[in-house]
Amino acid sequence: MTRIRRTHKPAPRTDKPQRNTEPASQPLGPDVYEPAKASIKPAASPARQGGRGRSGDDEAPDRTLRLFYALRVPTDISGPLAEAQRALRGNWRAVRRDQMHVTLAYLPSVAPERLDDLKRLGALLTQDVVPMEVRLRGTGYFPNEGSPRVWFAKVEAEGLTELATKLREGIRNLDIQTDDLPFKAHITLARKKGPAPRVAPLTFDLGWQAGHAVLYRSILRKTGPIYETESTFRFRGLAPQETA
Repeated sequence: MTRIRRTHKPAPRTDKPQRNTEPASQPLGPDVYEPAKASIKPAASPARQGGRGRSGDDEAPDRTLRLFYALRVPTDISGPLAEAQRALRGNWRAVRRDQMHVTLAYLPSVAPERLDDLKRLGALLTQDVVPMEVRLRGTGYFPNEGSPRVWFAKVEAEGLTELATKLREGIRNLDIQTDDLPFKAHITLARKKGPAPRVAPLTFDLGWQAGHAVLYRSILRKTGPIYETESTFRFRGLAPQETA
């Protein structure tokens, strides 16, 4: 049974408007990329790729792509999270339930010709990953509770940090820019767009088994970003008891 528990901590107000710092995802149909084809070669003379940060409002040049690797949040998890968003007041903008995800690595500006390299990288680094038991814990704020811009749910899973680290190292080895923010597993629930009170802390009794990762493309529109699935990478590793 799904349970959401509120902790009785006072929720003071904060009136300083802040800026969105993270992309969201919209899961679409999968394009599975087979690991048998994985072979990574850096470009001979990679051009420097500009852009930094996770703002959904800063548009990269048309000649580049905004991409990110992530875990998709299933509907039986996003539903209760959407219910938790009902506690939002003021100028919080809630993330749609079909756009919830766990970001592993964000690439703000990628040359289109490097897309296949990133697909091969994802396939190579996930082929031995064991499906992950993902658990949600409490809620928190970025950059901190005293100056909140993003409200999120905390995520835990064995092997998740290791996968994110390998992806980021692989991206850098391809001479492709990724953000330099430290990895902190989370699901963004809302972004602050103006004066708004903080939400009282919540705890969740929610979890799912993640069997794949996704490479998403972000396409910016005046009405908000659209996210397309570029490739899906199945976790094909076996648990220790299965290999005995």
